[in-house]
Amino acid sequence: MSVNTTIRNILNQRIMIIDGAMGTMIQTYNLSEEDYRGERFKDIEQLVKGNNDLLVLTQPQIISDIHKAFLEAGADIIETNTFNAQSISLEDYKMTELVYELNLAAAKIARGAADEYTAKDPSKPRFVAGAIGPTNRTASLSPDVNNPGYRAVNFNDLCNAYSAQMRALIEGGVDLILIETIFDTLNAKAALFAINSIKDELNIDIPVMVSGTITDASGRTLSGQTPEAFWNSMSHGEILSIGLNCALGAKDMLPHISEISNVAWVYVTAYPNAGLPNEFGQYDESPEAMANVVEEMIKEGWVNVVGGCCGTRPEHIKAIAERAKLYKPRQVPTLAEA
Repeated sequence: MSVNTTIRNILNQRIMIIDGAMGTMIQTYNLSEEDYRGERFKDIEQLVKGNNDLLVLTQPQIISDIHKAFLEAGADIIETNTFNAQSISLEDYKMTELVYELNLAAAKIARGAADEYTAKDPSKPRFVAGAIGPTNRTASLSPDVNNPGYRAVNFNDLCNAYSAQMRALIEGGVDLILIETIFDTLNAKAALFAINSIKDELNIDIPVMVSGTITDASGRTLSGQTPEAFWNSMSHGEILSIGLNCALGAKDMLPHISEISNVAWVYVTAYPNAGLPNEFGQYDESPEAMANVVEEMIKEGWVNVVGGCCGTRPEHIKAIAERAKLYKPRQVPTLAEA
């Protein structure tokens, strides 16, 4: 049985749990510039503190321990530490030559942790999602207010960057591809084009999850789409699921998840932040408070996969997982019903 079929069978039976915030957990280690550099990069000129993806090479045990903490909390799906591990974002650190190595290492670390927990309880298989972030550029909008026609990146640039990243993740053993925190649908279309081309070329059936982000109280993505419009733009892409993550706390995400659930004929995901950040950029929402709100979308039958984004730790994921056990998953409508 393929992984795609296995995951779909589980999703039809119960709500699955995705992990919490890798970045939030890394911050708890208070790593220094030297910690980020490790022995291998100790003499390079540029500063690398903040390049969390680099830690799969310089601090692999920390990344493995974080994965295991979320697995212990009940996560079915863990994300590779590769949110910015493509050439476009890595240009900021002058490390574009590390794309293959970073993604391969990240996938293998997550694979090892997931397999360890699957072996502990084969009745609860754990899966690895290759995390594909949006890059730090937008294909739809100009970064220059004086030149609205200018674009800092184009579709082909994005396709090439995503393709290189995805190939390494697949080689490293991921079960799914997760295109997440999408603020520009055109960026996401490039990622979908890249993975579907790879699937055709390699003749593989790897499931693809898509997750957008609502940037503010307008209820739209940065490139201007409502959740329903975002779904309509993604629905052609042979995807396993669609949903939202980041930017909003669970309470503010409720109406937008409801909107997607009403129109999508694929599984629906939701992994919000632990509330909204305070004046220091920290997330204060307790596991219990967050689980109470996530339970609302579960109880309404809107979701198939839940978890957490910024500010969420293993305690949050454990609390959410305990609530999810109490309810049945969203029933996916057929295309004719949607």
